[in-house]
Amino acid sequence: MTQNLFSNTKIDTPLRKTIRERRSIKSNYKQETVEESLVMEILDDAVWAPNHGLREPWRFIFISSEDKEQFVEKLVQTFPKEMHENRRHYFNQPAAFLIIVMPEDSRQKQREEDFGAVSCLIHNFQLLAWEKKLGVVWKTNPHIYDPKVRKLLGVEAGEKIVGFLHLGFFTEEFIPKMRERTDPREKLTRFNEIG
Repeated sequence: MTQNLFSNTKIDTPLRKTIRERRSIKSNYKQETVEESLVMEILDDAVWAPNHGLREPWRFIFISSEDKEQFVEKLVQTFPKEMHENRRHYFNQPAAFLIIVMPEDSRQKQREEDFGAVSCLIHNFQLLAWEKKLGVVWKTNPHIYDPKVRKLLGVEAGEKIVGFLHLGFFTEEFIPKMRERTDPREKLTRFNEIG
């Protein structure tokens, strides 16, 4: 017997539970080392994201817990002097960083397909990390466009920083509360209703 895919009957699965329970963890990280081996273990599965033509339009820059202090000091120097203390505090909160970089194809269709693929990869990473109690937040602050930051990270012309993933283990007490989502039926238009 096959289940109607559009029925309102919900089967509680581990994947459904993880999708609904995952939160972006923005602060209150434990100061526990995030090992490169764990990040690679998660990436080994995250790269199975759908991507057009199997272009795999991503590369990764990992800033380990051990290298974080040196990285943060160099990163802070790319900001105006009056922001140094604020940015130092901000960037010292995560235990490690994973920076996602993609090629910027000159063709719009391929560029948009690649951005979609990288977004899927990041979502996979967030879900897989959540299962391991590794908090992740995807940050797209203005510094990702700064030529000084790009140079610091070795990002070449023709590449785009898609975001900084802030990483750190978390405790249950600091998980943000769930915020309801709009019922998708409110955003659905049937073709026969157009016009």
